[in-house]
Amino acid sequence: MSKTPKRTGSRSTSDAVEILDSIFIGDDPARRAEADKAFEDAVIGQLIHDARTAAGLTHKELAERIGSDQSVISRLEDADYEGHTLTMLRRIATALGKKLDIRFIDAA
Repeated sequence: MSKTPKRTGSRSTSDAVEILDSIFIGDDPARRAEADKAFEDAVIGQLIHDARTAAGLTHKELAERIGSDQSVISRLEDADYEGHTLTMLRRIATALGKKLDIRFIDAA
């Protein structure tokens, strides 16, 4: 593989994420929306994982606290999972002694 920086627009970069973004997403609005959604799903899953592990809980222990199965917690933490609901996020937050904070931020 070449270590030559890839040219993206008017500047060159060696950032792999930027290179892949320019190749696979580029200026396509549909692909951008899909990539943004996938990123949001991954972030939610990571937040659940981080909060659970910070509390010292296993998947099974958290599941028991919210009245669910271990497989549900595992699925919720999966970056590819798209079914996060506000109700479930509230249940998880309560079980972890947390408060759910949802924000609207400016689109980039």
